[in-house]
Amino acid sequence: MNFCSQCGAPVSLKIPAGDTLPRHVCDACGTIHYSNPKMVIGCIPEWEDRVLLCKRAIEPRLGLWTLPAGFMENGETTAEAALRETLEEANARVELSEMFTILSVPYVNQVHIFYRSRLLDLDFGPGTESLEVALFREADIPWQDLAFRTVTTTLRHFYEDRRLGEFRVHAGDVLPRR
Repeated sequence: MNFCSQCGAPVSLKIPAGDTLPRHVCDACGTIHYSNPKMVIGCIPEWEDRVLLCKRAIEPRLGLWTLPAGFMENGETTAEAALRETLEEANARVELSEMFTILSVPYVNQVHIFYRSRLLDLDFGPGTESLEVALFREADIPWQDLAFRTVTTTLRHFYEDRRLGEFRVHAGDVLPRR
């Protein structure tokens, strides 16, 4: 950040009084500009023994498969974000269940949240951010072609919980590969 969004003056990176981290602070009006993690919200749309995946039509990870998810918008709840993203990416309507995974991805300043959900019907198709959408049984999941580690982690927890006959909330961190 170079300029203040309040007054347009230059900003400096410094630790404001009473804070412990460097922030962009306006040299003219004193506005502190906080940069916080982005929320990526989605769901696991289930239909019988299959889940709905979307093949990405955009970067990052163009051409790879993902669960329907995306950045949460201001003014919406996490549940509203999951419903909207599923409709935008897969033209699919779902009924949300419980929150399933909460995964911190600190190296890209994101938190990914996935809900379990049930497809309301089979009337779905690619949205503008998807090349293709399809239902997959566990054995048919394109594991090597999944776009994000948070999706892989979420699906592995999902299938393990399904085998155990009990779904629970999973929280964790996805750290950079070494």
